Amino acid sequence: MLYGVIAVALSYLLGSVSFSIVIAKWVKGIDIRQHGSGNAGATNTLRVLGKGPGILVFLLDIGKGVAAVWIGHALGDNSWIPVLCGLAAIVGHNWPVWFRFKGGKGIATTVGVIATLAFVPALCAGIIAIAAIAVTRYVSLGSLLFAALTPVFISILHFSVPLLSASLLICLFAFVRHRTNLVKLFQGTENKLGAKKGS
Repeated sequence: MLYGVIAVALSYLLGSVSFSIVIAKWVKGIDIRQHGSGNAGATNTLRVLGKGPGILVFLLDIGKGVAAVWIGHALGDNSWIPVLCGLAAIVGHNWPVWFRFKGGKGIATTVGVIATLAFVPALCAGIIAIAAIAVTRYVSLGSLLFAALTPVFISILHFSVPLLSASLLICLFAFVRHRTNLVKLFQGTENKLGAKKGS
């Protein structure tokens, strides 16, 4: 039990490392949260700093989700611990202790977590999400589709109570964090992928 608590705490602290904030400060000496959309994530990094930093942030954010689940497997003694560690990493990304609890929206970290816990459901949801982004160029729409479809595919292809519970909570996180994007999508004012840097 103690090791499980330690694993969850470590995963939250790892998730709290906001690579978009760190890299933006290192590359350009700015706080990414004060530029572009104001979000501390890969998409805003892409818009403000360009492809290289944006891709790097995306991969690192995925990586910390993967690492959190591995920490859970290494230190946990039941199927709930890796799931809780994944959730802790996402919570850390969204509300990072190192950056005054103002983080990103957690989608890349969610991809890392879900892909490690349930690869096939994540792949199915991911293909649909990527297709939606390719057609519409709305990253937020693809992100929300991924979050919404993951519990569906887990129910069909890889059912377990811990996984389904986590995926439903992750879906709730995603929609709460993207509530302003939802409004913009309905209004037709949401930023599209490929918009001018800093816009």
